[in-house]
Amino acid sequence: MRAILNDFIQGIKSFAAGILVVFFFSCEQVLTEETLIYSNDFSNSDLSNIQEGRLHVFNGDTVMGYFHNEEIKLTLPNLPTHNTIQVTVELLVHDSWDGNPDNVGGPDFWYMQLDGIEVLRTTFSNSPCESLFCLYQSYPDNFPRLNEPKSGALETDLPGRCQYEGQLGWTTKYRISKYISHSSSSIEIVCGDELKQENASDPVCDESWSVAKIEVTTMTLK
Repeated sequence: MRAILNDFIQGIKSFAAGILVVFFFSCEQVLTEETLIYSNDFSNSDLSNIQEGRLHVFNGDTVMGYFHNEEIKLTLPNLPTHNTIQVTVELLVHDSWDGNPDNVGGPDFWYMQLDGIEVLRTTFSNSPCESLFCLYQSYPDNFPRLNEPKSGALETDLPGRCQYEGQLGWTTKYRISKYISHSSSSIEIVCGDELKQENASDPVCDESWSVAKIEVTTMTLK
């Protein structure tokens, strides 16, 4: 009798597992089309379609920026047929960003919106993290998660732009990639910040950000 019962239970488990597998694969989507529609590393000084953009040279490269308590907006019309869009931004975080702490120096927010949908609101910290003192950031998560400074970074040893100009480790580079369901013929991409430096004599020199590259890709998932 016990053997029969065990066989019955095992049969139920196998059936349930089979149902889960079928459900999983039925929910999978396949990428059938992918088109890179915009790629700009600003080496050709092209700021067309970008509102409030400007250029400067950082560490020998032309980048878009620098910005402080500002927004930039990229508008792309005439998109091909698609149902998903991917936006990738290579972000440079300059000088003394303080991350999450709510005080005279923070929190220091950066955000991205795609067609009015906020896909990222996070903080960054360039502060060295010691055993008894650490200004945590939220990235690669949304605020108010606690991660160590420079978590998820692409490069961590770039020189500062202003306050720490020439000192390595005071600009951090991130590659931020976000997806949304999207099918309209145009998209509006907004990137901006909310920086706080009540104790700084020159807030713009204290903290700023730039963009090294933006790429936008349309996709069709079925």
